[in-house]
Amino acid sequence: MRAQFVLSEIGVGLRRNLTMTFAVVVSVALSLALFGGSLLMRDQVSTMKGYWYDKVNVSIFLCNKADAEQDPKCAKGAVTNEQKDQILGDLKKMPVVDKVTHESADEAYKHYKEQFGDSPLSSSLTPDQMQESYRIKLKDPEKYQVVATAFSGRDGVQAVQDQKGYLDNLFGLLNGMNWAALAVMALMLVVALMLIVNTVRVSAFSRRRETGIMRLVGASSFYIQMPFIMEAAVAGLIGGALACGMLVVGRYFMIDHGLALAEKINLINFIGWDAVLAKLPLVLAIGLLMPALAAFFALRKYLKV
Repeated sequence: MRAQFVLSEIGVGLRRNLTMTFAVVVSVALSLALFGGSLLMRDQVSTMKGYWYDKVNVSIFLCNKADAEQDPKCAKGAVTNEQKDQILGDLKKMPVVDKVTHESADEAYKHYKEQFGDSPLSSSLTPDQMQESYRIKLKDPEKYQVVATAFSGRDGVQAVQDQKGYLDNLFGLLNGMNWAALAVMALMLVVALMLIVNTVRVSAFSRRRETGIMRLVGASSFYIQMPFIMEAAVAGLIGGALACGMLVVGRYFMIDHGLALAEKINLINFIGWDAVLAKLPLVLAIGLLMPALAAFFALRKYLKV
């Protein structure tokens, strides 16, 4: 097969269907940009989970005198030293527990004043109203229920609280946004495939005379189909390259510069350039192969060879 002939046919086909080729490029670029963005969003959520779940604790709040008067869970009175020792001993025996830290009522009061000193309630609180607690760091944050089952309802325990629960709502929202982006990506992908099929069909129809002559002189099916497949592949590759550019520019302006989220939101560990660069070859490969395969199967129907 002469490469010069194939290349010339590709150029002719792209020029003849310039408007539809442009539509294919744009739709492929948008769909693949959403696809790459969804992959990066998934990586970002995983990174945030690993960062935050490693920092959250399970807290066992102990009954104090105020709770004994007001909370039915503490009806048997404030926690005793024996109960505290028993709770601490049981915690240290649990294989899921990595570290246990005791926070006294005075320490809890000090931390509250540091964080909520401007609150109107802070002036009415006293140290004896604050609860003692055990802050437990788990080896696996997903094993919270093991601790909750072991200590909820025990004498001297007012509540077992998992800080991870506060983060689950945030991660649920982020995952929902990711699924929405995937749904839009799938819709754009269908539109792109339909445009590719129509473009190939129009191109094959406009060159039916040339393909007829090629059949008469004994050209193989692959030889006839190759220019059409390459046209779709080139358009898809251009779209994939544009999608890669969108991902790189988006990461640059949203995180490093422009919005500069990395500087403004220090609490989030954003994904690095390595995660972005790792997705670019996949985006380019899909941009090249998807239109080529769509064109190949479309030609089997519309190009009788």
